Amino acid sequence: MSYKYLFFLLPILFINCKKEIALAKNSQQDTLKVIPIYSPKSIVFDSAVLWDKQERTKEFYRNNLFKTVWTENEDRKALIDLIKDSENEGLTPEDYNYSSLEKQENLKVKLTAGELIAYDILLTESFQKLANHLYNGKLNPRQLYSNWDVGNKKLKAIDLLQEAIRHHAVETTLDTLKPTHVAYKLLKKSLKKINEMPSDDFSPITIEDKIKPGDTTSTIKAIKKRLIYWGDYTETDVLTKIYDDETATAVKKFQQRHGLLADGIIGNNTITALNFTKEQRTQQILANLERWKWFPRDLGENYIVINIPDFKLHVIKGNDTVRSHKIVVGKEKRQTPVLSSKFSNLVINPTWTVPPTIIKEDLGPTAAKNRGYFASTRITIYDSKGQQVDPYSWNAAKPNNYRYVQKPGSNNSLGLVKFNFPNGHLVYLHDTNHKELFELSGRALSSGCIRVDNPLDLAYYILETDQSVMNQKRVEKLIASGKTSGIPLKKSIQIHVLYWTAWMNENGFQFRNDIYNLDSELYQKLRNQL
Repeated sequence: MSYKYLFFLLPILFINCKKEIALAKNSQQDTLKVIPIYSPKSIVFDSAVLWDKQERTKEFYRNNLFKTVWTENEDRKALIDLIKDSENEGLTPEDYNYSSLEKQENLKVKLTAGELIAYDILLTESFQKLANHLYNGKLNPRQLYSNWDVGNKKLKAIDLLQEAIRHHAVETTLDTLKPTHVAYKLLKKSLKKINEMPSDDFSPITIEDKIKPGDTTSTIKAIKKRLIYWGDYTETDVLTKIYDDETATAVKKFQQRHGLLADGIIGNNTITALNFTKEQRTQQILANLERWKWFPRDLGENYIVINIPDFKLHVIKGNDTVRSHKIVVGKEKRQTPVLSSKFSNLVINPTWTVPPTIIKEDLGPTAAKNRGYFASTRITIYDSKGQQVDPYSWNAAKPNNYRYVQKPGSNNSLGLVKFNFPNGHLVYLHDTNHKELFELSGRALSSGCIRVDNPLDLAYYILETDQSVMNQKRVEKLIASGKTSGIPLKKSIQIHVLYWTAWMNENGFQFRNDIYNLDSELYQKLRNQL
């Protein structure tokens, strides 16, 4: 069944542009032969000038026989203009020496030979830095977070620069390095839109009790002003204290845009979202522009993408969103990792081997108080030799010396199906025996793995897309047998488990709760404040 209309209702557009980036691809290969850039305006200089520069800069000028290369006005102007425009990409122009370059360009006719050489080197360094930041982001997520396995895409900027100057294609070259996802482009539009909004000088809103439609309270006036500011409510000449139907409709729209339960009841979560300032939301957008530079450029033709803070899984086929599922993700202390992989196999009627963290923090303390816990949860204990252990012979003081396996079935913690994909964090997608959790709006409740609503529908889709011999009837027979069965896949479907808290669609700004508290610190590091 096709749900193309959902494509425009989902929080993000997952079109993945297929434009080839020829220069970027070429830059990732070792250069066999470099033809020096020639210009009669070039100045030859001593290699000692580069003694304190990075090796990549030394290599570039070595390839060009230690001559200046930024001899043409159009090349220099293109770079300086792009550096100025980098703020629209979420970057900081001064990171690329904008003021210094602009000043030297304006004084170029008065510069000495030595100053022209220094200017040329600064242009080269600025190009390389900007190229890397556009392609990989300013920061390295693998250095920031131990559980983020994205980023670090290879790029040899000096090869790009060589061709960019040779063909006078500085602007085109740098443009090819920017993320091509529609999500990124719309996020840039959201940055432009929020920058054009007037300043906000609202005082924080506080409430003692929930506000429901029909209530009368002076707080409603302040709430209406916030809703007007963010475009959810139409401004009127007189703002009353009455929480009327029109205001309730606006509140529901606001709640939807923030991933909250859109019931029109104004509680603490809604007030928290209303109290976010323009500056805070701008910082959130900038943090997410950085993240999209980390994410893979090519998400695949058929893929599954998960947005952790949105608690949603989307199935993409040929640029269309064909289905979506609610998910439960890791709590803050046991965060779901960010990664890209490919599905390797499905497991029907899976057993569950309890992971070390849960043994230490949950199973061990609980079972120590009640040995009947093992029977009630259908968990079997095994010692280091693989021998079954009686619960009453189990050493509660050393719970991590054992392996614990829960038998398959509908009451198993993994439910009826498990979705495996290679990763270094031992996480996977799975069914659950706690379906009621999908009714909650905030679903950061797991120990890191991802629970999926309606998992069998997802399994049938994956099997069909993978052209597996297994179909729905055969899977149903496997489930009925009660036996654990593995179904190998051809690894044709990619899965991207990502994290972003701001985006834009036809309903306007979309913001989600930063469940792992990453936005503020990321913004500060982007702005060199940490």
